[in-house]
Amino acid sequence: MPHAAAVDGTKIAYQVRGEGQPLVLLAGQSNNHTWWDPILPDFGGRRLITLDWRGTGDSDKPDEPYSTRGFAQDVIAVLDALGLDRADIYGTSMGGRVAQWLAIDAPDRVGKLVLGCTSPGAEHGYERSQEIRKALADPARSDRVLLELMYTPEWLSHNPGPYYVLGDTGMPPYAKGRHLVASNRHDAWDGLPSITAPTLILHGTDDVFSPVANAQLLADRIPGARAELIPGARHAYFHEFRSVASPAVLAFLAAQDRA
Repeated sequence: MPHAAAVDGTKIAYQVRGEGQPLVLLAGQSNNHTWWDPILPDFGGRRLITLDWRGTGDSDKPDEPYSTRGFAQDVIAVLDALGLDRADIYGTSMGGRVAQWLAIDAPDRVGKLVLGCTSPGAEHGYERSQEIRKALADPARSDRVLLELMYTPEWLSHNPGPYYVLGDTGMPPYAKGRHLVASNRHDAWDGLPSITAPTLILHGTDDVFSPVANAQLLADRIPGARAELIPGARHAYFHEFRSVASPAVLAFLAAQDRA
């Protein structure tokens, strides 16, 4: 598997599939590139680029502070390794937080921007309830707690797995902690008005993991951005509601290509 060298020398594993206009897919907190596996076929005709965040998958796992802004620099290292000056970016959950920094700090590297089930950060964004926080922090909790935040019970009853959004099981505990802190400390609020990339924001109406109110908050803060809500969807809208979400992303990208 190829690796890119980050600015601090950390090796970042990345994966490339297909041909066409490059689209970088950024996964959620404490997950590696397999987060996207179920829906990769939806984006045929694109050169799909995924990566393993530092601390996950086949990337290095330094025990030092991580940040969403730093993760964005790791994405740029992958683009550099591939010789790409510019790519479209689709980030979900923490990946959407990282994508915000990409568009703020490296506007010339971002073509179109899609932000899914994400927020501008704790200080200005809408955070999950204390009840959910306690349930997630419970060391005795089962995967079912997280799964029901990701998917509707109806979908879970007909889809026994495997599931790709439960976190990288090979992550060392310290790396999980580093990811949690990085995501919790994300705050791109001041930089959002400087984003120049055409931006689509997607969010499930029933998402309480990252409350849906964040979608319009981001749309109001990013110039020209548009929010689309997917009725009935929870946090993993991109998987359960792929028949709605993936075409929405593709239509947005295609329309911007023609503009």
